[in-house]
Amino acid sequence: MTVWWKRKWAGLVLLWIVVLAAWQGGALVYGPEVVPSPLQTIKGAIELFKDGSLQKYIVVSFVRVLSGWTLGSLIAIPLGIIIGKVDAIRHFAEPLLNFIRFIPPIAFITLFLVWFGIGEQSKIALILYATLFIVMMNTLTGVLSVEEDKIRSARSMGASEWQIIVHVIVPATAPYIFTGVRLAMGTSYMAIVGAEMIAANEGVGFLIWNSRLFFRTDWIFVGLISLGLMGFITDRLFGWFGSKVLWRYGVVSSSTIKR
Repeated sequence: MTVWWKRKWAGLVLLWIVVLAAWQGGALVYGPEVVPSPLQTIKGAIELFKDGSLQKYIVVSFVRVLSGWTLGSLIAIPLGIIIGKVDAIRHFAEPLLNFIRFIPPIAFITLFLVWFGIGEQSKIALILYATLFIVMMNTLTGVLSVEEDKIRSARSMGASEWQIIVHVIVPATAPYIFTGVRLAMGTSYMAIVGAEMIAANEGVGFLIWNSRLFFRTDWIFVGLISLGLMGFITDRLFGWFGSKVLWRYGVVSSSTIKR
């Protein structure tokens, strides 16, 4: 017989009770101006929801993240395959990639504003940058991990280099690509917050940054919770998509693992 507190649902309920209790305790100790209570945060969310700003900011930030993340992934995957497949290109590109990828996206905000302006292009370009190197390096790692025996077997059966890429390398690399794209999603949300805080007049990052002017810490908490929910939902949806569509290539979502 399973003890009640070992059940998954009971553990989640217990976890949220502890989190909410700690949150409420922080509000009582430091005051609502520093740490708003859960109830005050809910009231702030209702206030933003009624005037339509919360929905608008969430949609704007999500569209920016989705655009930059998708474009970055579509560019990074073929580049990672090419770099991993062609030795001459890899010897030249790998040191450069390992240099650039350690420069955080937020460091490029000022440059991107100069290059692309204060419109949507600079924000999407920043998310594209945040996505590009994570997906590219994971794809490159996947290509290099393909067993040479598989490639030799395909060649011995008369497969062309293009057929080897499509039918051998891409399927074997799919779990690495999926992991890279999924990790890049989290980095994209971090990048968009930085961009919206510095150069935007709408979006969740703008909401968090602008709330300081009115000393509305409850709105800041609403923005933080909104970002967490946006990331959680998109990650779960993407994980579900991978487990349903890419399962034949060994892609498994953490939510589908039986314990």
